Amino acid sequence: MAVNVKLSEYLVDSAKLYASIEHRSVPKQIEYWSRIGKIAADNPDLSFSLIRDILIADQEEPVGEYQFD
Repeated sequence: MAVNVKLSEYLVDSAKLYASIEHRSVPKQIEYWSRIGKIAADNPDLSFSLIRDILIADQEEPVGEYQFD
């Protein structure tokens, strides 16, 4: 469900910059930052690079080595 929210101009401008670099839409960039922030808040011992690697691995296709029948 989509919800309208008011965001600061600074956040939106920053999201535009990073979204263009990362080839995402502005809303998807903000969602990405939100996911990272939630994971970091839930797991304060994880580094940003580890969180990013986990998110990247989550998007990769399974290679079949661990398929169960």
